[in-house]
Amino acid sequence: MALIYADAKAYISYSQHNKPGTIPLAYGAAIGCGCPHDCGLCPEHEQHACLGIIEINSACDMECPLCFAEAGPGFSLTLEEVEQILDDYVRTEGHPEVVQFSGGEPTLHPQIIDFIRAAQARDIRFVMVNTNGKRIARDDRFLEQLNLVRPALYFQFDGFDSETYRIIRGEPDLLAEKLRALDRLAEIGLNVTIVPAIERGVNEHEIGRIVEFAIGHPAIRGITFQPAFRTGRHLPGDPMRRITIPDIVRQIEAQTNGKFVASDFVPVPCCFPTCNSVTYAFVEGDRVTPLPRILNVNDYLDYITNRIVPDFSHEIRMALEGLWSSSTVAGSDKSLQQIAISCQACELPDKLAITNIARNMIMIMLQDFMDPWTFNQKNVMKCCKEFLLPGRKQIPFCAYNTVGYREQARAQLVAMEPERRRARREGRVYRPKPVVFEFRNRRPK
Repeated sequence: MALIYADAKAYISYSQHNKPGTIPLAYGAAIGCGCPHDCGLCPEHEQHACLGIIEINSACDMECPLCFAEAGPGFSLTLEEVEQILDDYVRTEGHPEVVQFSGGEPTLHPQIIDFIRAAQARDIRFVMVNTNGKRIARDDRFLEQLNLVRPALYFQFDGFDSETYRIIRGEPDLLAEKLRALDRLAEIGLNVTIVPAIERGVNEHEIGRIVEFAIGHPAIRGITFQPAFRTGRHLPGDPMRRITIPDIVRQIEAQTNGKFVASDFVPVPCCFPTCNSVTYAFVEGDRVTPLPRILNVNDYLDYITNRIVPDFSHEIRMALEGLWSSSTVAGSDKSLQQIAISCQACELPDKLAITNIARNMIMIMLQDFMDPWTFNQKNVMKCCKEFLLPGRKQIPFCAYNTVGYREQARAQLVAMEPERRRARREGRVYRPKPVVFEFRNRRPK
């Protein structure tokens, strides 16, 4: 048994937000054994990829006790592999919204800047780097390179207490380095989403302070709270006491003195609605105004009948629909344009124009990932966050980390590493090899 969602009433009521998915332009696998063992994506999948994740390496400069990727020495993708993956992402999406380079620690890869440029050259609208921030804090030359290509940063930030970092990251003295990295990113004007992993009994008391810090820091445009889940390397815990999205929302309300309350958070309807919740807020000095208090978001997200909302134009509805999407990244041009349309509809102050709206907005998202205790096939079939792999494979996040995909992919990518190294030494093009998955003792539906 495991706790899935700490608010049964909300879990049931959020079913109205289960918007029919938008299928990809092309698939990468056929139906054989049945979900979740045909991922590629296969035609049973009910949603396209809002976010594509490419793990470009497995190496890391940390050994976190909490690491779903089980980062460590193993493989390092080539530019040819990454370009092939990106080309396939364009094939299936047309104009992909977001790609995120992850690892391991992706900033350690010697070609990370080339990868960012490759994604930008394919007109992928938003390019992100998932990082612990260490190299950003220490390496002036790397900071200069980031300033030239200007990705968004998805930045590991679990709190302020040394005990938090000792337990979750294995290093109690990380805070000063993280603050230095954030300040350096602010100096060059890059947008950051901080990502706190929240573990019950460890750092839930820091949730409000994280929110207040994000509101006040010039680099931070968003927060993505992630309840700790148990795949890869993980802390021991009771599945019935795991922390869930409603638990974090309650702590936000209690620890921010009402700046945010539970009703400010709305399910993200492009995936299964209990997987994500999000809110946006206008910030003017000490005043914080969550967008759902300005307008009734539910009135403009009528995904069941798919009708045009009375008294609001189609463009405004589409803007609001886009804001509550997993493909919207805090601080992106897309989010700013959508917010600007919404602001016109709501008659917000003129000073919150498109030119300065980014400085007055904060996004708070809560993202719950499944593990072997909480796995639900229905959720996986609606997943919009996919790992992108060589060989035209796109695997939903929670399937990749729970049912054997990661282990198979890791073994094959590591086995390819000697040939990658030979190609680098000899100065020749590496010919990417596909990752192939096999699940035995499975029967078709």
